Amino acid sequence: MFDKLKKKWNVTGVQLVLILCTFAIGGSMDGYISRRIMTLIPLDKGVLWWVIYIVILTLLWPLCVLLISIFFGQFRFFKNYLARVARRMKLMK
Repeated sequence: MFDKLKKKWNVTGVQLVLILCTFAIGGSMDGYISRRIMTLIPLDKGVLWWVIYIVILTLLWPLCVLLISIFFGQFRFFKNYLARVARRMKLMK
C-alpha cells in the first residue's frame, strides 16, 4: 500500500512519512478546532449541530493541512494536492 502511494505521488519514503504525519496532525487539529467552534454555538447535538460541524470541518481541513505542511516541509505537495482535489470537484479550473 505504501509503495503504491510513493509511486502515485512520486515521493520518497521519508516524504511519504512526512505527508502521512501531516494528514494525521492536520486532521486532528481540524477536529479539535471545529469542536471548539461548535462549543461557541448554542445548539443541542441534533441534526443541525452535526450538519454545521461537518461544514466547518470541511472548510477548515485544507487550511489546517496547509498550515501543518509548512512545519513538515511539505507545503508544495499539499498546495498541489489541494489544487488537484479542487479541480476534480470542479471548484477550480
